[in-house]
Amino acid sequence: MRDLGYVDGRNIVVEGRYYGDNIGRLPALAAELVGLQVDVIVAGSPPAPEAARRATATIPIVMINHNDPIGGGLAANLARPAGNVTGISLATGALRGKQLQLLKEVVPGLDTVAVLWNPTGPALELQELEVAARSLNLQLQVVEARNSSEFPAAFAAATKKRAGALLAQGGSVYFANKARLVELAAESRLPAIYGVKEYVEAGGLMAYGVDLGDSARRAAGYVDRILKGAKAGDLPIEEPTRFELVINLKTAKALGLAIAPSLLLRADKVIQ
Repeated sequence: MRDLGYVDGRNIVVEGRYYGDNIGRLPALAAELVGLQVDVIVAGSPPAPEAARRATATIPIVMINHNDPIGGGLAANLARPAGNVTGISLATGALRGKQLQLLKEVVPGLDTVAVLWNPTGPALELQELEVAARSLNLQLQVVEARNSSEFPAAFAAATKKRAGALLAQGGSVYFANKARLVELAAESRLPAIYGVKEYVEAGGLMAYGVDLGDSARRAAGYVDRILKGAKAGDLPIEEPTRFELVINLKTAKALGLAIAPSLLLRADKVIQ
C-alpha cells in the first residue's frame, strides 16, 4: 500500500484483526470490522473471506489465495464476481498435481501420501488432489486437523497408515503454526511439501506454490482500485501467475534424501 501512496495514519487507517488458529473468533472479528464501517476488508485464505462475507453483503472484500471462490459461494464467476468479493484465486488443479509429482521425484518408491487436511477448507482442493493422485498412481491417506492441538494425532495417524510422505493443506490456520507443523514432520520423519516457502524457511523440506509477497502486492492493487471507486463485483478475480519451488537441503540430508541435481537447478531457492 505504501508503494501505491498510502501511509497508515496519514491518508489511510488500517484496522488489523487476527484469529490465529481459533476459527471460532472469526464471526466476532468480522462483525467488529463491519461495525467500524470500514471501506474495504482484506481477508486472506479460507475461512476468513467466508466469515467476512457472512458479516456483510455491502462492504467490499478482497480475498487472497482462495482455493475455491465459486464453490465457496463468494463469487458468481471469475470474470465478473457480481457480489462484494473479489481478489486472487488458487483454484488450480495443476498446482496440487505438481506438488504430488515433486514428492514422487524426491522420495524413492513413494506410493502413499498423507494429506494433512483442514476439514473447514474448500472441498474442491481435496477433489483436485484425488484426481492428481490417480494420474500419478499414488494413494492418498487423508488425516484431519482443524488446529495445532490436533496436529500430533494427525501425524500419528499418518505414521500408522505407513505414509511415505506428507502434503499439508490447511490455509492460514496451518500457516500460523508452521513451526509446530514442521517440527512434527521432522519428528515423524515424513518428507513433506507445503504451499509456500515460509514453511521451508522454518525448516520444512520443500514448498511449491505462490509467492505470498506477490499475492499481497496484487491484493493491494485491488484495495487501491476499490478506494478509488471501483466496485468489487466488477473486478475480475485473478489467478496466480508466479509459482516458486524452494528446497531445504539441510532437511533433506536429515531425512536421508538425495535431491537430484536436475531438481535443484529447477528450484527458485535452495536453502543449504
